[in-house]
This record gives sequence, C-alpha cells and structure tokens, in this order.
Amino acid sequence: MNAENQSEAASDALEFEYDLAEPPEKVWRALTVPELLAAWMMPNDITPEIGNRFAFAGPDAAIECKILDAEPERLLRYSWREQPRDAAQQDPLDSTVTFTLARTVSGGTHLRIVHDGFAGKAMPAVAMATGGCRLSLGLGGSAKPIAANTPHLLLRAA
Repeated sequence: MNAENQSEAASDALEFEYDLAEPPEKVWRALTVPELLAAWMMPNDITPEIGNRFAFAGPDAAIECKILDAEPERLLRYSWREQPRDAAQQDPLDSTVTFTLARTVSGGTHLRIVHDGFAGKAMPAVAMATGGCRLSLGLGGSAKPIAANTPHLLLRAA
C-alpha cells in the first residue's frame, strides 16, 4: 500500500489487501452477481449501478445499502447501514465499503477492501462474524490480517 492509499482510508476503517490469481472480471462477478456474492457474504439483491439500493439479509439485522460508485472490474463502493431489530439501539452501523480492483502484471487481481466507519463501533467483531467476514491472520503466508472467507469463497463462487 502506498502513501496515497493510506491517506484515503479513515482512521476508523478496516483495510484488507489481496493479490489474487483470478482476473478482475471474475472478481467483479463475485462482488456484483447476487448469487455469487451470497455465497461468501449474505443473501442480497445487488445491482451494481450508481444510485441503486439493495439489501443484505443479515442474520441479526437487515443491512441496507446504496451503490455510490461502480466502475466494472475496477471499483465498487456502497453505503452499509445496519437496521437493528431492537428499536432501543440508537447507534446503528452506518459506514461505507469500497472494493478496488487492479489487474496485476500476471493477469490476476490486486483487491483492496476498505470498510470506513466500521472499526470505531463498539462491537465490530460481532458484526463481522454475523456478516460473514471472519478475520484471520495470513493468506498464503501473509502476516497481514485478512477477511478469511473473502478471497477463497468469493472466487470459488465466481
């Protein structure tokens, strides 16, 4: 990650980076085809067009989203707002998720995921576990924290 990328993410963001063997076309499908996205995240009705609204069917809370930016095979950004089932919860998770894809020299994909506004919440580990993004240390020998199911399930599905 270069200095420019570091300055783009908020201080309360979760950031993950992967170098994947699969081409951006395949990674894009895994991020934007509802059935493929559901295989590693949650059931959803995503349509990757700016302004479209969609939802994830979270196990504990509905997650309402809106496509903020979509450049096929390059960039996907959407808002992420959990709708708590408990009306007493006054501080729902209201954040932004950004997927940046870049073709590598070998024809694979460098994937960067940034979830802004997430790390500052009181229960991020619970939200990640219920949202399908379990944390792990290392992928292929990497010492960086990664979302363990993201590259494997995302690409197996696509």
